[in-house]
Amino acid sequence: MLEPENLDGRRGELSKALRRMRKRTGLTGERLASRVGMSQSKISKIETGKLVPSSTDVERILRALKATPEESKEIAALTRVANTEYQNWRASLRRGLHHKQAELADLEANSSTFRYFLPSMITGLLQTPEYARASLASLPGDHTRALMRRFERQSILYDTSKKFTFLLTEQALRWPLCRRREMSVQVERIAALSELPNVRIGVLPLDRPRIPEGPLSTFTVYDRSMATVETFTGALLIRASQDVGLYLDTFQVFEENSLFGSDSRSFLRQVAEGFRG
Repeated sequence: MLEPENLDGRRGELSKALRRMRKRTGLTGERLASRVGMSQSKISKIETGKLVPSSTDVERILRALKATPEESKEIAALTRVANTEYQNWRASLRRGLHHKQAELADLEANSSTFRYFLPSMITGLLQTPEYARASLASLPGDHTRALMRRFERQSILYDTSKKFTFLLTEQALRWPLCRRREMSVQVERIAALSELPNVRIGVLPLDRPRIPEGPLSTFTVYDRSMATVETFTGALLIRASQDVGLYLDTFQVFEENSLFGSDSRSFLRQVAEGFRG
């Protein structure tokens, strides 16, 4: 089983394997670069581990090197691992969670289409101040700067050049992270945000027909190029196109079974009313 801490080592294996294959064919880095339409400096950075190649880059290199099916299979597996980054929550706490918020803001500034699957909690862009504070209450330290950054990020929802789809399970909406009146305000806020022209809020009720893919983890897909997956100990950043595609397909399954528009708002307001009652 691959542990997150071993990801850097597997990236090194990829660069060494590609360099070894090139040398076996007798090609110089310059000749290989010419064959695959890359610069010689890019080939050098890939082979020294300074640059992680995309799946497309690796496929072009393997074709140029006339790799065997066995070699292609091995290199493809290494490529998928190399395009996965692990961010440990303990490390984020030591640095300060405001740095994490800055990284998220950068991702949001450089992406245009966002898909959020939220099986257990409401994500930061949708949170009220009370819910946001409650979400960090169990973590040590002063998170004032992190909360301020989180609220600043929420302004991106009003940028109509960006398109957002949030899918929330009924469980995520009903989980009482803060006091009932505060939860009511939180759910009402989500209903209000669904009125924005570039924001789609989907709700997945518990009585939906059985879906083969269970709601296992929170994930976000940025455009069609990267997925982030949250775990109890950290987050995985996935860039391998095959894996990102899997998350897009999974998102589509849940999306097709969710309530949207007036149906979604009606459900949300029933949940909000339940908290008030």
